[in-house]
Amino acid sequence: MTVAPAHPKAFAVWFKDLDRWDPASFQRIVWKWPKSLMQPIGNLLRPRKEKVDRQQHRFSDLQPITIHFDGSVDKRKVDANREYTMDLFFACPGDVIVAKIDLKNGAVGLAPDWSNMAVTGHFAVYEPDRSKILPEYFHRIVQADFFKEHLWRNKVGAEGRKEVKLDFFEAQTIPVPTLSVQRAIVAHWRQAYEAAAKSRKTIAELEAEIPLAIYKALGVPRPKIEEPLPQCFVLWWKELERWSFNYLARARQGLLGFTKSRYPICPLSEHLLETMNGYCIKPVQTSTPHKMLKLSALTPAGLDIQESKFVKVSDRIAERFHICKGDLLICRSVGSYGHVAKSALAEEDKPDILFPDIIIRARFCESLLPEFAREIIQTPLGRSYFQSNARTAVGMWKIGAEDIRNFPIPVPPLEVQHEIVDMVNRQRVRIADERKAMEAQQAQAARDVEAMILGTKPVPILEAH
Repeated sequence: MTVAPAHPKAFAVWFKDLDRWDPASFQRIVWKWPKSLMQPIGNLLRPRKEKVDRQQHRFSDLQPITIHFDGSVDKRKVDANREYTMDLFFACPGDVIVAKIDLKNGAVGLAPDWSNMAVTGHFAVYEPDRSKILPEYFHRIVQADFFKEHLWRNKVGAEGRKEVKLDFFEAQTIPVPTLSVQRAIVAHWRQAYEAAAKSRKTIAELEAEIPLAIYKALGVPRPKIEEPLPQCFVLWWKELERWSFNYLARARQGLLGFTKSRYPICPLSEHLLETMNGYCIKPVQTSTPHKMLKLSALTPAGLDIQESKFVKVSDRIAERFHICKGDLLICRSVGSYGHVAKSALAEEDKPDILFPDIIIRARFCESLLPEFAREIIQTPLGRSYFQSNARTAVGMWKIGAEDIRNFPIPVPPLEVQHEIVDMVNRQRVRIADERKAMEAQQAQAARDVEAMILGTKPVPILEAH
C-alpha cells in the first residue's frame, strides 16, 4: 500500500483531527519507515535570502530561471530591453527552488551549475543540509506522484489562486535514511533516466532515417536543411522574386521543395480531387453526436481522434465536413512556425468527427496513394516548401489551398509508392516498439523508486557502487 485511494466514497475521522472541511485533505501518505527516520522538511532545508544588490549587478548579467511542473529548470529568456523592478534573490547550484504559486503542481527544482542565478519573490530558495540529505534524493521525493498528489490535495486560497503554503510544505515529514541509502535510491533513478535518454536518442536516429530513405528511393539529393538561415545577404534586383526574406533565404539554399528526382515531378494539383477548408464553430461543454478535431490531433504517429471536442452542428454540416478514410488533413494556420503544414492521415471513416477551419482536407486521385503523399509532405524538404511559402500576420503562420496544389511532388509508379510506404511503416513499427519499451521501463523505474522512497521496497545498496 502506498497512499489512500484517490477518491474513497466514505471514511471516518475523529473530530479532534478535523482541521479542514475538505475530505481529500485527510488522505495521508503512508510511510513505512521507522519514526526515528522521519523529519520535517523545514529541518532539512535552510531558507536562503541573498538579495541581489542592483547597484553592483546589472540585470543583463543575471540569469533568471523557469521551473516546470516536472521539476526541470530552464533559463528564462528575457527581452534585452526589459528589466525586472521587483527585488531579486540569488540561488546557488544545488539549492532547492520552489515556485510558490505552482508548488501545488510540483514546481520544485534543483538549481543547476549556472552562475548569477536570480529569482523574484515569487520563488523560495532553500539550501539543503547536505550532512542530512542529498538534494537529488529530496528532489525525487517531491517529484514522486504520490507526494505531488498530496501537495495538490492541500492547496488553499481563493478559486483561481489556490496554492500550497510554504509553512505547510516545510512541516511535511519525509524519510531521511543514511546518505548511502539516499545515494542508492538516486542511483536507481539515474540509471533509469540514462537508459531512457539512450532510448530517446535511438528513437530520434530511427526517425531521422525515414526521410533519408525516402530521398534515396526517389533519387532526391539530400538537402542541407540543418544549416541555419543566414541573417543577411545581398541579391541583385532581378533576383528579387518576393518580398519575403524567409522565402529568398530558403531559395538560395535549395529548400523550396523537390526539384530533382529520378521520377517525374509535378504539381500536387494533378493528383488532387479536391482541397477544402474546415468548419468554424465554437465547442460546447455538453455531450453531442459530433466532435471537432483539435490541432493536437495531427501527430507524427497519425491522426489521434481522441484529441477532439464536442460541437453542435446539423447533419448537413456534419456530412460535408466529416473525415473519411484516405483524407489527408494539413494544418493551414498555426502560431508555431515549426508546425506549419503538419499533417495526419485518416485511417478510417469517421462520420461523427469533423475537421476545423485551421485545417485543410486534401483528397487524392487513384494515381497517388494518400499515405505516400503524407510521407513526402512530412519530409524536411517537403515541410520546408510550405514554411518558405507561409505568410505571417498577427502571430499566425498561414498557408493556403493554392500552396498545397502547387506543391512539387515526385510521382513514381504506384508499385514504387507502395514500396516506399511499406518501408516507412516498418520503420515506424520499430520506433513504436522502442518507445513502448522505453515507456514501460520508465514506468517500472518510477514505481520502484517511489516504493523505495515510501519504504515498501528494499533499497539495493550495492547497486549504488
